[in-house]
Amino acid sequence: MTPELFNLLAQLPLTSEAEDFQTLFESDLVRIERIVSDGQRSDPDFWYDQPHDEWVMLLRGEATLEFESGDLRTLREGDSLLLPARCVHRVAWTGPRTVRLAIHVFG
Repeated sequence: MTPELFNLLAQLPLTSEAEDFQTLFESDLVRIERIVSDGQRSDPDFWYDQPHDEWVMLLRGEATLEFESGDLRTLREGDSLLLPARCVHRVAWTGPRTVRLAIHVFG
């Protein structure tokens, strides 16, 4: 069997009102996603409060995360960030054609 080649920056979905989440791999212990944004942000009253760790890397574009503390972190191409379990956050802003890789670790 020959594994299929996949380019994270190719075949990006067309612009839409919602972010595009594509699961690339999933098991009981991990989920790897490609997230494509085009100016989207979290709703003003929505916060992520995940029971698991998430590591995110910005591959293309820019994005700003807001934390419950009020702190902001802007990610640019190549930046990565570990969001520990229960790190309350939301997406404050994304630039056009922004691509993130997210790895969720369960357990």
